[in-house]
Amino acid sequence: MDELFTEYPFYGYRKMYNKLKNEGIFVGKDKVLKYMRVLGLETFYPKKKNLSSSNKENKIYPYLLRGIKIKRPNQVWSIDITYIRMAAGFMYLAAIIDWYSKYLLSYKLSNSLEMNFCIEALKDALNIYGNPEIINSDQGSQFTSMDFTSIASKNDIKISMDSKGRALDNIAIERFFRSLKYENIYINEYNDVKELKEGINKYIEFYNLRRLHQTLNYKTPAEIYHNMA
Repeated sequence: MDELFTEYPFYGYRKMYNKLKNEGIFVGKDKVLKYMRVLGLETFYPKKKNLSSSNKENKIYPYLLRGIKIKRPNQVWSIDITYIRMAAGFMYLAAIIDWYSKYLLSYKLSNSLEMNFCIEALKDALNIYGNPEIINSDQGSQFTSMDFTSIASKNDIKISMDSKGRALDNIAIERFFRSLKYENIYINEYNDVKELKEGINKYIEFYNLRRLHQTLNYKTPAEIYHNMA
């Protein structure tokens, strides 16, 4: 279901039910809806899939990227969470990407949606690469929490959050997740977390250092990031 949703992120549970049926997988509509909720798969339009639920008590920051030209590394970073399947079970992946160069800066895996792995990913990226001007996320509780936003504020980083119902506000990291799943996760059988970490590490090394990007004039993210940062 996650694989189909990555290919058809605009499918609701009814279309997903019929797509599964066409694939020879017979699951009731109610179960399809239940499983999509468990996996955090929400229709990409008009809503983006969102694994991080909101907390009404936390401050929501405005979206700062509308209308601005992103023209250098470390101007904008993007962070998000996605679901990663294994042969048995699943994990959640939090990752941070440099918006301009598409360079993947850091990631952490977790078996739950607690905020700690997002905070660890942010701290790692700051320790290695310094501070961005802006960090963008969705409005999930992991990113609106004081524990997360205070790190950004203490480092003079502006906080930007996707507008509710805007599918493309955090598109840089969403495209990385799509590439990771199609080019690595779906074609490998990772049996445990150790194998998964090794596989993701190898893919990120390939993605940053060797994978050519059409939007970067067929250069690698590392070439753009390190030559301009």
